[in-house]
Formats: sequence, structure tokens, C-alpha cells
Amino acid sequence: MRNAFHALDPAGRARRAFLGNASMGLGALALRSLLGSTHAPTAGDGAKGPHFAPRAKRVVYLFQAGGPSPFETFDPKPLLRERHGQPLPDSVRKGQRLTGMSGNQAILPLAGSFTTFQPHGQSQIEVSALLPHTAAVVDRLCVVRSLHTEAINHDPAITFFCTGSQTSGRPAMGAWAAYGLGAENRDLPTFVVLVSKDASRDQPLYARLWGTGFLPGEHQGVQFRPGASPVLFLDNPEGVSRAQRQAQVEALAALHQDQQQHEGDAAIAARQAQAELAFRMQASVPEVADLRSEPDEVFRLYGEHARDPGTYAANCLLARRLLERGVRFVQLFHQGWDQHGNLPNDLTRQCQQTDQATAALVTDLARRGLLDDTLVVWGGEFGRTAYCQGKLEATNYGRDHHPRCFSMWLAGGGVRAGHVHGATDDFGYNIIDGAVHVHDLHATMLHLLGFDHEKLVWRFQGRDYRLTDVHGKVVRQLLA
Repeated sequence: MRNAFHALDPAGRARRAFLGNASMGLGALALRSLLGSTHAPTAGDGAKGPHFAPRAKRVVYLFQAGGPSPFETFDPKPLLRERHGQPLPDSVRKGQRLTGMSGNQAILPLAGSFTTFQPHGQSQIEVSALLPHTAAVVDRLCVVRSLHTEAINHDPAITFFCTGSQTSGRPAMGAWAAYGLGAENRDLPTFVVLVSKDASRDQPLYARLWGTGFLPGEHQGVQFRPGASPVLFLDNPEGVSRAQRQAQVEALAALHQDQQQHEGDAAIAARQAQAELAFRMQASVPEVADLRSEPDEVFRLYGEHARDPGTYAANCLLARRLLERGVRFVQLFHQGWDQHGNLPNDLTRQCQQTDQATAALVTDLARRGLLDDTLVVWGGEFGRTAYCQGKLEATNYGRDHHPRCFSMWLAGGGVRAGHVHGATDDFGYNIIDGAVHVHDLHATMLHLLGFDHEKLVWRFQGRDYRLTDVHGKVVRQLLA
């Protein structure tokens, strides 16, 4: 082994220096959380495959970070317009907690929607006038108007949706899917994350939202960025050729094999698998991230902003390219939905940025025969209040956070199309039918992927963990 090493390193660098330099490229890409894994895998760890026949083989989750208002998107409330400016009745609030931003208001004035709703499609589902493209595909959607969560502030709420826990440290839902399903394309990551560059940065996003927690690092979400180098640390350093890099990977494999024989740690093999994936990604990632090969007709479908890498529209198109190449879980994050003020202008802009490309993705998947086994999810971390935060003005009012009820939608992958599930009261303040908790959503997503959410587990620190913790039920009314 020593002679082989020196043959690859004529300068005679020490073994430690070699490993350090290797880690700066492939190892750093190797999704460095892997190197910090302390879990000792047991028999049966790794990709297990579905428990039963799946309806969906892959997921694209369009996360609208900040909390879109249901009153301007998918849950019309005429009573709010009739009682615009009147105080929220105590009988509706029922003593429920408020955030610190509106909890000290003496009066909570009801705010009617500034936009209108119309029924669309054969299903006659009502959709906001702000979302004309989404309205055109509404017969493919299952609109859920009765989501609820326990978190009232952004960080715990978005962490809850992404990991099944309000506190950090748990694996992301995409990591759970990658762990369960395994890789379909050996040249691309199983879980990819895209963040819109054209979104308002109202609330921060953290890499732990797509982290592996205690799962092996190979299931980490890999963020693709716009530009010539979509993945950090993927390119070879200056002066290092692809042939040299391949030789380094082969030498690293020999070192790992020697280490595995002495230590018997399965994480060693995972490290090597990540290094080899990184080497293959040097060729596969530039190809999939280059949208220029798409015909003009596709850019007309997604909108001209799709020509600009990193925009929401471009990320939707890139998501389709990733899905059709075998990536299991793609999660887009689009910030800017936290309208505490200036709601009419800011929410209108958000819809203009996202509506066409969102609908285009659904349409594109359908016409390519991918929608039937691809689960599409659209939504944020909570809803907005029926009352105005602060003074109710014509154009400069906003809505506070509201976890008690909000809307989102699903499509494809075994979902009941052209259907509305659940209902809220006339004020849009409480659920009156068909409540769906965050854990229920996760259980249903896993069910569509072919997993019993109670059996997709990982033993850590003496107990079995799962995405749904000790809660959750499959919402069978959402299934086709």
C-alpha cells in the first residue's frame, strides 16, 4: 500500500497530507456531515425498499417559506369581506395564543381578501385570481384546506415540516425518503435541494432543513446553486486532472478497505461511496444543470425567467430534469411569503414569481408520463390570520402567523385529483372538518412512496426514531 501511495504522489507527501488534500475536493463534497456520523449500523441498515407497492417513486416538494395566506390563494372567505374592519369575535378565537407581534393589539380587525376567487375546471374548485396558471391545472390537484401545526414561529414551524420535529437535529423528510428508497441513478444524489435566488429573504433557511441528523450522511440533501459550479467543492483544484482525481479515489478506496478490515465500521464504506459519487457527479451535474438544451417551447411553458439559472422558474425546470434522471426527492425553497405588512403588493409579487412555473411543472410532468408516479407538494409552514396585524389600511396591511388552519395542495403519485379536503369555519380561524396534522401529511407522503410510516425507523441512542415520531396517520381521503 505504501508503494502504491508513493507511485501516485511523486512529491512524497505524507499519508496524512494526502488524505487531507483529498478531503478538500471530494471529501468536502462528500457531504461532510457523513464524517461526523457516530451511529453504529445494525443488520438491515441502509436502503430497505418499499414495504408495499408504491404509488409514487419520487417527490418534488415546492416549499413556499414564510406562510402563504390561504385567504388569497385557496380558501375563500366571503364573510371576512362582509365584516372587513370589525373585530374578531372572542367566540371564534377561543383564547388561542397569538404571536408577540399582534398579541398586544387591543382590537384584532378582520381583513377581507383584496383579491377574488372563481371556480375552475370540471372540479369547480375555487382558486384565487392571483393564481391563474395554477387554476388552469386545478383538476390535477388535491387541495387541503385543513392543515394545522403546533408551531407559531418560523424556525420551529419550518423545521417541523422539514424534519417532523420542532427542534433541530432530526433527519429531513428527503433524507428519510432517500434512506428508504435508495438511489435510482448512481451518478446523481438521491436528495437535491434548490433555493430561489429571486425570492425575498424575509426568513432564513438553514442547511439542517435538508440534513441527515442521525441517518448516514449519504442521505444528505445536496444543494444545487446557480452558476458554473452547481455543487460546492465538486470541481478539481487547479492543477489536478480528472485522471489524477480518479487515481486518488482508487487509492482512497484501498485505504478504506484496509480500515474496514480492522474496524468493521459500515460508515467507512459509506464514506467511500460518497467519494465515488462525487467523482461521478463531476460529469453528471454540469449536464443536468445546463438548461440551454431545452427547446424554446419549454421556456414558454415555464416562463422566460426559466432561462435565468437559480430563479424559481429555472429551479422548477431543473427539478423536472432531476426527477426524470432518477433523483428521488427534490425540494425547492422559495422565501418571501411572510407578509406582516404590505400584503396586497408583496403577495401579488410572490404569486407572479411562482404561479406559472408551478403549474408548468405539473403540466410538464404529466405530458412526459411522470406525474402518475411523482408526488408534487406545494405549501408553507403555517397560514395567516383572518385579522389584520397592526392598523388596517388600504394597501399597507398584513396578516400575522396562524398555525390553527391553512391550505396546501398535492398532485400526482396516487393523490385524489380534483378534490378539496377539509374545511375551516367562516372566519378561516378554526378547522371544522378533516383536520390534517403535519405528522399526518408525512405519514401520507410515506404511504404513497410505499412505506408504513411506523416501520421506516432508525435506531439511535437506544430507541427507534421515525419521521412521524410517535404520531401520525395516513389521510386516506387524499388518496385516489
